[in-house]
Amino acid sequence: MTTAQTSPELDVSPTPLALLLLGREADPRSERGVECPGDLPSPSDPDLVERARAAKEKLGEKVFVLGHHYQRDEVIQFADVTGDSFKLAKDAAARPEAEYIVFCGVHFMAESADILTSDDQKVVLPDLAAGCSMADMATAEQVAECWDVLTEAGVAEQVVPVSYMNSSADIKAFTGKHGGTICTSSNAKRALDWAFEQGEKVLFLPDQHLGRNTAVRDMGMTLEDCVLYNPHKPNGGLTAEELRAAKMILWRGHCSVHGRFSLDSVNDVRERIPGVNVLVHPECKHEVVAAADYVGSTEYIINMLEAAPAGSKWAIGTELNLVRRLANRYADQGKEIVFLDKTVCFCSTMNRIDLPHLVWALESLAEGNLVNRIEVDKETESFAKLALERMLALP
Repeated sequence: MTTAQTSPELDVSPTPLALLLLGREADPRSERGVECPGDLPSPSDPDLVERARAAKEKLGEKVFVLGHHYQRDEVIQFADVTGDSFKLAKDAAARPEAEYIVFCGVHFMAESADILTSDDQKVVLPDLAAGCSMADMATAEQVAECWDVLTEAGVAEQVVPVSYMNSSADIKAFTGKHGGTICTSSNAKRALDWAFEQGEKVLFLPDQHLGRNTAVRDMGMTLEDCVLYNPHKPNGGLTAEELRAAKMILWRGHCSVHGRFSLDSVNDVRERIPGVNVLVHPECKHEVVAAADYVGSTEYIINMLEAAPAGSKWAIGTELNLVRRLANRYADQGKEIVFLDKTVCFCSTMNRIDLPHLVWALESLAEGNLVNRIEVDKETESFAKLALERMLALP
């Protein structure tokens, strides 16, 4: 009997990605991590807060705790600073006296902090399994193959890569090596303006929605100017003619949280709450962004709600931990702040950083045991830093 594996008509040999997803292989260069070693404190331990406080006090200025806006409140309370991923990485670099940088966020954020901090500083991620599904959607091998496709189509020399901060160190390094820059959701238009001064086309990685929304909404391009490169299809699912005609080559990636919001969500909340302002993150789908009243980065959302008049109503399209925190913060001002979608959705990987993991990491460091260090190799770091420095030099 001939098996499928040996059939000349059908090759179903498992790919490295398939084996990874099945848990049969490991990829040390992927966002996916492993559970932390050691015994975690029980989440029901009533002394967790005091244990975290005691370990942090014992470490003193040796430790600097960063808390991303999407983290749980139980973790945020121990953060020395809060912010988005790039702000936190820069804050870490501005504290050279801190030997340990404990990053309460996800893997690519800790990588960025390691790239920007000194060699003497050690970046720790309380749970190595706190990855990012969007960052996982573009691997170094896939992007290298994409560049080969662009080369064969005769357009690679015209293409400037622009990679979102929400990408792995490998993708940032690819971007730096090929003359591109990094962007955040706040400066994506500036990054694209710069890129189009360098070349005729942009390869935007890995979030298709931020790339499309910036190009169409902020730069006056059309949807026809954008094509979607699917790394799981031959040649990205595109013809050479389509690549030659495109201005924006968008990677088929998305945020698992922001991608949930739909036009129905917007229409429904407008019916339920008359006079509501819809405020969404640019990682949302294009039709959601087009239907919203305001669109902007996490910091933009926070600043908008802070400046909003008392009694105003807001539906927010971003991660639930932040929405709930803002709703509680401004409740006494009569600001009604709700989650855009009826379905509750936390960022599952961001939520891996909980109080037991933070306590375990802080107590380990206080005892002199370095755990869960995130360390980018020197070659990757040099090219990734080059891309980041280009972003920092943007006008």
